[in-house]
Amino acid sequence: MKRTVLQMLRSSAEKYPTTAYTNQKGDNGWVGLTYPEVLHESRFLAAGLQQLGIKKGDKVAILAEGRNRWLTGEYAILFAGGTTVPLSIKLMPDEVLFRLNHSESKAIIVSRNTFEKVASIWTQMEFTKKIIFLDDDLSPVEKDCNEFGISISKDVVKYSDILQSGKNQFEDLESYLEKTEEEIEEDDVVTISYTSGTTGDPKGIMLTQLNYHSNCTDAMGYFNVAEGDRLYIILPLDHSFAHTVGIYAALLRGLSLYFVDARGGGVQTLKNIPINMVECNPHFILTVPALSGNFMTKIKDGVAAKGAFVNGIFNAGLNAGIRINRDGYHKAGFLVKLLNYLPYKLADILVFSKVRLIFGNSVRFLVGGGALLDIRQQLFFYTIGVPVFQGYGLSEATPIISANTPEVHKLGSSGKVIPNLICKILHPDGTEAAKGDQGEVVIQGDNIMKGYYKNPDSTAKTVKDGWLYTGDLGYFDKDNFLIVVGRGKALLISTDGEKYSPEGIEEAIQNSADLVLQAMVYNDMRKYTSAIITLDSQKVNRYVEKHKIADAEVLLKAIKQDFYKFKETAEYRNQFPEKWIPSTFQIVNEPFTEQNQMINSTMKMVRRKIQEVYHDKLEVMYTPEGSNSVNEINLQTVKKYLPFNQ
Repeated sequence: MKRTVLQMLRSSAEKYPTTAYTNQKGDNGWVGLTYPEVLHESRFLAAGLQQLGIKKGDKVAILAEGRNRWLTGEYAILFAGGTTVPLSIKLMPDEVLFRLNHSESKAIIVSRNTFEKVASIWTQMEFTKKIIFLDDDLSPVEKDCNEFGISISKDVVKYSDILQSGKNQFEDLESYLEKTEEEIEEDDVVTISYTSGTTGDPKGIMLTQLNYHSNCTDAMGYFNVAEGDRLYIILPLDHSFAHTVGIYAALLRGLSLYFVDARGGGVQTLKNIPINMVECNPHFILTVPALSGNFMTKIKDGVAAKGAFVNGIFNAGLNAGIRINRDGYHKAGFLVKLLNYLPYKLADILVFSKVRLIFGNSVRFLVGGGALLDIRQQLFFYTIGVPVFQGYGLSEATPIISANTPEVHKLGSSGKVIPNLICKILHPDGTEAAKGDQGEVVIQGDNIMKGYYKNPDSTAKTVKDGWLYTGDLGYFDKDNFLIVVGRGKALLISTDGEKYSPEGIEEAIQNSADLVLQAMVYNDMRKYTSAIITLDSQKVNRYVEKHKIADAEVLLKAIKQDFYKFKETAEYRNQFPEKWIPSTFQIVNEPFTEQNQMINSTMKMVRRKIQEVYHDKLEVMYTPEGSNSVNEINLQTVKKYLPFNQ
């Protein structure tokens, strides 16, 4: 039997005939589709797509929020013999255009929220001739069609109409569909997933039927997920982690997926996250550090608002729990447990138990992916009883490489490598690193991508003799846990050629500081390290008001002290070599955001963009004046926070 995701779907439809596979919020509550219903609707839709002209080898893009029709749309494309190009709803129009033209997508599936973005680039599309509209009412997009020269009758087709057309003609097309499915090979491409382009032009990662089948099978064999568990998906489905675990790995355990309600757009979606979380009452949740960090901040603020007594119990219990649990792998000794038991237990009964209800009353854990998960987040959530287990992966690896699990975990690590993967740590000269020695993470397995679409040169540099060179730095610790320290292409490089990852330092600054919002640490063969930082305007304003500051130098010195607070924080003290800690910084007025393209769709900093925009500020820091952060440029920048703007 061929190892394909379509075969996985057929098997799950037989094994879980009454389980709701996908669930989305509607006007009258949650609407679900069972595994057999997803299978049947996808095949009807595939027949409709074929009538629309989609044939074997064609690409169809999807630009929409997670919902039932996202999944049936993807499966339908595959049943029709095509390849899916999943796109982030956070992309700018020109970024969408590049991906559509580069992938030669024949059609694009959109929602009400994403229609205008696609409409604005309609005339520039080289291959995309049809817009498939997921919602049933076209009237809200008539204005966009008129404005951008789109024929609503010829260029736009509703999902429901394609589905009905497929049902009407299914008997005539069924044998053709079956033949198309039989001809699908394990090496055929399921998706072309584009990199976010943080370090260069985005590349289209080709992931095959076997890639998905093997990564799902290996990950689910390693991770203890019960049949029928409810999975809450906050992440967009184009995200490699959510795509593999949400759509495909779910097939192996009959999971029920719940999507955050995205009706009403971005702001409303954010408001719906905690509401939907309680409603669907998940057993586990997929998250990324930016989301879990937001959860942590809101929990702390919420507890603090209850008053000093409750906050005192909470913090005492948190500190006691951290001392007891340590890294989760090496627990504390009997005496430490005894001394800390009462404050920990008291906080758990009075505060932690209520905090956990934010996630529903069934949650067992969260799984973090997408970026390094700060150790303070890990300790926090582990202690309150909703652990966030960090994993490590790469889209080029479909994406799961390693993971911590409820049974085997070590906080601060990326877990153990999942079964059937070979992982090595290599020095620059190609020799294998000893345990504890740092080098590039290199893997081999059936989950390694087929290559970058239309980019053989980049493919050859990344996949060599069947090994995927991740570009990430890491090492295996004495307990055989993988420790990933940072992205190779984001490395700091000193004048003597030594390299170091900035990500840990950036996390430490951002998680310890009150006034500093973001930091990009920089050293491109310079004599010392520097940083570009943004400030949390609301907190700075409150700080100025509270301390009645009227002098720019006083405020700037307070910001400098805040910037270096991590050096005195227990989790980060003495963790970083002095040469890599920024000696100076420059403050910029505008936060790094997706809108200014300094944050990508996976919430990571786009370093090349930041360096390009703030090139002059970077250069200033290597002048006598800029070598000290208390300088005239920064003084002028912070003056806007002072009374009467001086």
